[in-house]
Amino acid sequence: MNSNPNISQNETQSNPAAATRMVILGAGESGVGAAKLAQKQGFDVFVSDFGAIAAAYKADLQSMNIPFEENQHTADLILNATEVVKSPGIPSTAPMVKALVEKGVPVISEIEFAKRYTNAKTVCITGSNGKSTTSMLTYHILKNAGLNVGLAGNIGHSFAAQVADQDFDWYVLEISSFMLDDMYEFKADISVLLNITPDHLDRYDYNIANYAASKLRITQNQTAADTFIYCADDEETQKILATANIQATTYPFSILQKIDRGAYLEQDNIHININLNNKLTMSISDLALQGKHNIYNSMASGIVAKVLELRNETIRESMGNFKNIDHRLEFVAKINDVAYINDSKATNVNSTWYALESVNTDVVLIMGGVDKGNDYTMLKDLVRGKVKAIICLGKDNKRIHEAFEDDVEVIVNTFSAEEAVQVAYHLAKKGSTVLLSPACASFDLFKNYEDRGNQFKAAVKEL
Repeated sequence: MNSNPNISQNETQSNPAAATRMVILGAGESGVGAAKLAQKQGFDVFVSDFGAIAAAYKADLQSMNIPFEENQHTADLILNATEVVKSPGIPSTAPMVKALVEKGVPVISEIEFAKRYTNAKTVCITGSNGKSTTSMLTYHILKNAGLNVGLAGNIGHSFAAQVADQDFDWYVLEISSFMLDDMYEFKADISVLLNITPDHLDRYDYNIANYAASKLRITQNQTAADTFIYCADDEETQKILATANIQATTYPFSILQKIDRGAYLEQDNIHININLNNKLTMSISDLALQGKHNIYNSMASGIVAKVLELRNETIRESMGNFKNIDHRLEFVAKINDVAYINDSKATNVNSTWYALESVNTDVVLIMGGVDKGNDYTMLKDLVRGKVKAIICLGKDNKRIHEAFEDDVEVIVNTFSAEEAVQVAYHLAKKGSTVLLSPACASFDLFKNYEDRGNQFKAAVKEL
């Protein structure tokens, strides 16, 4: 479909500012949000999606009279752009992106674009794992403290759409490496790097150093007046920081060593020392989020809160009553003394490691999907110790069989969430856990990880 690309010509003639042509590549949440903000700022806007546009987003574009096309990229309508906002899902190697770069047209992210039009301060959170949970927890703490705060980025409604419609003083932004790759002038007031583990390496020439360099862009343009929070226990983070020149004030967090200014774990208590005259101490048993990985997430959020000088009582209360996001270690049901847990958001090996580490029973593990160059080695010890059977859920399960055939007695192939749950029901013994934690993307059998998780939950409820 090509929705009349000449629709905005009259507007261009009456509004000189609209002579600046903004092309949006991708019509998902970020793309439609960017189009909305661009229109509000007086740009001549055109949206192009190489695939089909979801009905809801198409309706949004039509209601705003923004011209668009789907199932194609028409070069004549794109290469005449003054600037392009690219969806994070589109790689820099895509032919149209390469053509734009060769022509010298700036290609930026929605986050970069939206930040130009707000004076709000930002807490920007990245990492291979835990960034959604940490972003949600940080937002929860700030909101409970009475701050006028929005939540955006890789989670919730797009940053650009909120900048167009809202007037927040603060934003908590979950930032992926794909977003960071197209951010240049953007500066975070508070940046958080949770960890760096192999993920999306197909986008980084299968070189973790390239991926780590992308993650460290979270600190770009920061000055001594800004804050950088990072995990002192993370090996890849330590490697990249050894070669970096960080200008921001830094606060590390650790569960392995005492930290003078930052956060650390000692005798099952988290200690946060930002202001030595006003330390925060909290027992890990009082945290809403349990498991070693969530101690890290809670420390990072707690440091943000202390940097903002929020009251200890508010921080403790918020960290104690937070409810985690859907599809992240989400308890679904207990049937015949078997627990069913939905961790569909675990789309990489490290996330699955955290999930297995947090479960204290025998496990029937449902995993598989689109393998992104996974190295399953780090899972082998946990699989040998806890996993009694692996149920593969995906079209091509060869690499999972090869990785774990010597570690578990049973590996079964399934091709739907319903089939996987039925097989798990028969394999699981009383007192054990059926864990959906795929370590892979979902696009072979499902629309996205949410669809995979929802189908899993529906199948469990049918037992």
